[in-house]
Amino acid sequence: MKTKADLIVGIQWGDEGKGKIVDLLAQNYDYVVRYQGGHNAGHTIVVDGKKYALHLMPSGILYPKCKNIIGNGVVISPSDLIKEMGQFKDLENRFFISQKAHLILPFHNFLDKLHEKNAKKAIGTTGKGIGPAYTDKIARRGIRIEELVNTTSLCQKILEQIVQRDLQNFGIEIPKKEVLQSQLDFYAQSLLPFLANTTHLLWEAMDRGEKILCEGAQGSMLDIDHGTYPFVTSSTTTAAGACSGSGIAPRELGEVIGVIKAYCTRVGNGPFPTEEEGEIGVLLQQKGGEFGTTTGRARRCGWLDAMAVKYACRLNGVSALAMMKLDVLDGFKEVKVCVGYRDKQGKVLEAYPSDISEVKPLYKAFEGWDKTAGVRDFEKLPKNAKNYVFALEEFLGVKIAMISTSPDRHDTILR
Repeated sequence: MKTKADLIVGIQWGDEGKGKIVDLLAQNYDYVVRYQGGHNAGHTIVVDGKKYALHLMPSGILYPKCKNIIGNGVVISPSDLIKEMGQFKDLENRFFISQKAHLILPFHNFLDKLHEKNAKKAIGTTGKGIGPAYTDKIARRGIRIEELVNTTSLCQKILEQIVQRDLQNFGIEIPKKEVLQSQLDFYAQSLLPFLANTTHLLWEAMDRGEKILCEGAQGSMLDIDHGTYPFVTSSTTTAAGACSGSGIAPRELGEVIGVIKAYCTRVGNGPFPTEEEGEIGVLLQQKGGEFGTTTGRARRCGWLDAMAVKYACRLNGVSALAMMKLDVLDGFKEVKVCVGYRDKQGKVLEAYPSDISEVKPLYKAFEGWDKTAGVRDFEKLPKNAKNYVFALEEFLGVKIAMISTSPDRHDTILR
């Protein structure tokens, strides 16, 4: 019996805690598929007190029986992937890389940092070459990982591209041929055994009735089309990206689980209507450990923007939500939620606008609560915390089916 692939997608600006939810659910799936982004994303998973930081590897890698796929929509830094693979044993026959995935080369990192340095309005990227790699992919001059099959030809191609694009005029050094050749040979030796036609693998798995879970990186509000452009990432972070980034057809998607925090964070620059720059923002940052998995950068923090969440839920066709870090809000006398916007003329907006840089949030306040940390039964949550959940469900029109009350895998309420 043919099955459909389920999907976990971030609903805010990333860093929602998708890794924990994928890890929690992966035990019930045969395949976990990462379908977009690069090593600029990070998933932190805590199992029995031990912390794992994943950047490219799918979150199901912690389950030996689960097969894991890096899809064609991902851009791969070969050195970083090889380093990350080194954390795990017995990857053979349970880890696969799409032949169509594109490589991030050293000059992509250089161009990324150079652009950020010279831009009038810096995006606040991680400087890891993600944007330039996707730019080359769209410009049809990118390099697919399958080209590592012939490293001699690939070496020559890279050297010629650096010269033809005058990249040396940007300060990029032309690598010595023998050094580049040796590097490519190492990448080929390490990665080629894991290359596969992953789209065909997934089709066969669904035809056999096996269960597939897709996971995205970043969040919906960083989507290249529907996010807070231009302060976005370079790929499709919404549910639509799961199809193009894996080869799974839209009609073959099943449940779409959206992940949100009980409050809101953002890394890098760009509009953030509910940002709290004072004491509340600092407290959320400290209590929530809001520092990037990939860069260590402090995240900007603020109250939950339910207007943005409602918009992203519709974009993704979310069937259920998982709320993370409810425990971080313990101890606040008052908890606020943005339930609307006013534009600069003072008009209340009925729809989510394409530009939120000048909107003012309209808040609804809730009485605070305490002692949700580690709670695993919804009925044992404080009354005010339950009221917060109920009010959000009513506003969003989506059930909050999972609630995380600590970083640990098991401290999760299932409703």
